[in-house]
Amino acid sequence: MPKIVSVSTYKPPYTLHQHEIEQFTKALFQNKIPQLERLLKVFENGEIKTRHFCVPLEWHKEDHTFEERNQLYIQLSVDYSVKAIQSCLQNELYLKRPISTEEIDAIFFVSSTGISTPSIDARIMNKLKFSDRIKRLPIWGLGCVGGASGISRAYDYCLAHPKEKVLVICVELCSLTFQRNDFSKSNLIGASLFADGVACALICGDEAKVENRKTVPYIIQTASKWMPNSENVMGWDVRNDGFHVIFSKSIPTIISNWLGPFIHSFFKEAGISLNDLEHFIAHPGGKKVLLAYEEALNLSDKHTAISRKILQQNGNMSSPTVLYVLDEYMKTVEKDESYGLIVALGPGFSGEAVLLQWRD
Repeated sequence: MPKIVSVSTYKPPYTLHQHEIEQFTKALFQNKIPQLERLLKVFENGEIKTRHFCVPLEWHKEDHTFEERNQLYIQLSVDYSVKAIQSCLQNELYLKRPISTEEIDAIFFVSSTGISTPSIDARIMNKLKFSDRIKRLPIWGLGCVGGASGISRAYDYCLAHPKEKVLVICVELCSLTFQRNDFSKSNLIGASLFADGVACALICGDEAKVENRKTVPYIIQTASKWMPNSENVMGWDVRNDGFHVIFSKSIPTIISNWLGPFIHSFFKEAGISLNDLEHFIAHPGGKKVLLAYEEALNLSDKHTAISRKILQQNGNMSSPTVLYVLDEYMKTVEKDESYGLIVALGPGFSGEAVLLQWRD
């Protein structure tokens, strides 16, 4: 089975406390949103403490064109990805020896917060020394489910190419999509929740030459699920000035009713009981999303503790967030043969599940 050999994360340079962002948002939207004081409680109720951004808060005091935002997205996505890749391939916590970028056979780039052609992965390859025979797969538009989907597609690739090594890179610069002149409730909720982040994972086939320092998760099986006629649950409304967030208040209810049957069916197909699950590696879309996970799968708050910690320290960074959670598990899990589940949900409306088992 393919395995997740190494993971790294990168936090953009501007760290802000939630109350700072709340006060800035209050000043920005004063007299423009009815019942603003009541709605601002979402900042506190979400229980996020800090978030990290690629631009300072003051950057949002002025209007910026879609072109300006996107150019900054391209520049910073390349810079941050280079750092995350280097950290992943030189991570002494997981690897006995550093891995050269020239040893990488494929690169999957996951993002939804900017656009680029050539895609960002091609630009990264001009900064680091990759083989000119490398395979590339840019994945765009999956939002919060993108990190889990990237792992799944790397699994598929490594099944077909068991000697090869794949990088999955997730970059989201959500702060560049914030619309200071959008006075919708969705935009306000997005302002309280989303943040910037970068993560990189190294996935290797059975026959790839790599040496681990510790027990790592093998990918046993993956599954995808899609909900028909659900385009308006979450996503982007693309307008002249950029991306405007679509964020339905029904998301926690959808999760409670829809996720349980999907995951129970997935475990049955894999021949595993949900009672055997020890490590719940969930994308923390928000506080209510985590509660919906618990309700849908009959889990305790202990199962969601690490996801909740990542949410509190970083906010929802969209696709990289679940890899931040995975990194925390990989740092601490030592129990051989224990099972884990990566799960994330995103636009479509869709879900991705990845069954893991830690092996020596």
